[in-house]
Amino acid sequence: MGDHLTSKNNYFNYFTEIEERFQQRRGSILLLSTLDWALIDMWREAGIPLEAALRGIDNAFDKYETRQKRGRMRRINGLAWCAQAVMKAAQELSEAAAGSPATTTAQSDSGFEHERVAAHLESAASALDAAEVAADPCKATAARLRELAAEVRASAANNAHVDLESLERSLTVLEDKLFAALKAAVPEKLLVDLDEHASRELAPYGSRMGVVQMRQVKDQFVRKQLLVQYNLPRLSLFYMSQQ
Repeated sequence: MGDHLTSKNNYFNYFTEIEERFQQRRGSILLLSTLDWALIDMWREAGIPLEAALRGIDNAFDKYETRQKRGRMRRINGLAWCAQAVMKAAQELSEAAAGSPATTTAQSDSGFEHERVAAHLESAASALDAAEVAADPCKATAARLRELAAEVRASAANNAHVDLESLERSLTVLEDKLFAALKAAVPEKLLVDLDEHASRELAPYGSRMGVVQMRQVKDQFVRKQLLVQYNLPRLSLFYMSQQ
């Protein structure tokens, strides 16, 4: 075991590489919208490999550019334009991998040092302790995050690695439970307004995403906006500071 945590995924690159590839193919800097980030969140939670997301973006733009040569088309202004192509690329990648030998190469230097992970968990716990909504669930979640931080530090003391995938699953469960508590505690009108906002944002992409995918992206959108509204943290390691 080394001094770094190990994982088969490079967590930092998932968001940044998708953003950079989209901007590169679009040909100009366009800040991703809250809807775009919600879509990336959905891909990540669905286990869409980074390779499939990047390949799907390329395929969508290749198809768009071919059509553009035959007639004037409006500029692509959202990542949702690539949603179908990403899902198709993920399916093709999965089919190609079926029956192939499993890859065991680990990324030992993933940037997820023990202390930084523990600090992320404790920072999220402190933010939850200060929450002005759903106080009891927030404090309970904060207590569990501190327990997880202590476990990470104990692993460091024993020169052991931390199973990031298992930790991430725990954080996903904690965030799902916290989100349910928040939805039960906040005003109904706020949830209705957020849902309507999400529906308006998604409307132009209705033909490019299936019903299930639309629902998942809308849920991520509402979750992100609700946490921002009450200044609450995302728990996932994907949101850990790179500083």
